[in-house]
Amino acid sequence: MDNLQRIIDIESIKTLKALYFRSMDTKDWSALASCFTEDLVADFREGPGMLAEGRDNYIDQISEILKDASTIHHGHMPEIKLIDSMNATGVWAMEDIVILPGLSIQGWGHYHETYRKEHGDWKIARIKLTRLRLLQNGEDQIV
Repeated sequence: MDNLQRIIDIESIKTLKALYFRSMDTKDWSALASCFTEDLVADFREGPGMLAEGRDNYIDQISEILKDASTIHHGHMPEIKLIDSMNATGVWAMEDIVILPGLSIQGWGHYHETYRKEHGDWKIARIKLTRLRLLQNGEDQIV
């Protein structure tokens, strides 16, 4: 893989993650679904949240969980490693705020992801959220 293609692939993965954050916060579920492979594994159990296998299953769950929520997601300092022309890994520092009726969450941590290129486009194949700190209704939670 030449250097120009490496740069293009890394920038494409960054753009993919930007779409993930924006579509999550705007509740654009079809755009969010477009970020993932069909066989997605999404592990948000440290979120706190769920483990979902399959893109459609994940979108069904997250759209129901967040239907009455206001969310803000930020990702920073991506560490993207291209394994080959079709596979990559990434770690993103993150901060999020999720406000639900009766519950507010603010957290900091990392997204750990694997990416796969399908039909010329990078997609998230695995996503796992780990936490460094979590506040629920303003109270520190054990992470």
